[in-house]
Amino acid sequence: MTRFFPASTNAGYHGSLIAAWFLTLAAVGTIVPACIHTFLDDGGAIRIAGLDLTHNRTMIIGLFAWAGATQLVWGVLMLLVSLFYRSFVPLYLALIFVERSIIGLNQWILKPGEGPHHPPEAYITVAMIPIVAVMLVLALSRRRAG
Repeated sequence: MTRFFPASTNAGYHGSLIAAWFLTLAAVGTIVPACIHTFLDDGGAIRIAGLDLTHNRTMIIGLFAWAGATQLVWGVLMLLVSLFYRSFVPLYLALIFVERSIIGLNQWILKPGEGPHHPPEAYITVAMIPIVAVMLVLALSRRRAG
């Protein structure tokens, strides 16, 4: 397996362990909805997001499944980084910050959709942006010895 997974880089990580463990939690928080979007028959579009699938049902469910597959890969990579390749924690937190900022911008400002309804992820995304920013600062800070 060493050809598939290189040696751990955890010794090279000098940031806060809280940031690394936060990335683990974020990974789980990505993998769970990824599995819902990928494997639930409606992808969570009806049961969770409360969307009306009267028009283009197949396309919407297909898009949820596609997004879920992407989320699943991203979540597994986040988990690997948080547990074995911590020298990449700051980079991954920066990428999550950019991702969440773009999603939030689209959901709330650029492409908010019709009506007052927002799926649960829209609120989680907005809450995550400042938390990820703090974790990124912690990941970039040097841990105190001892």
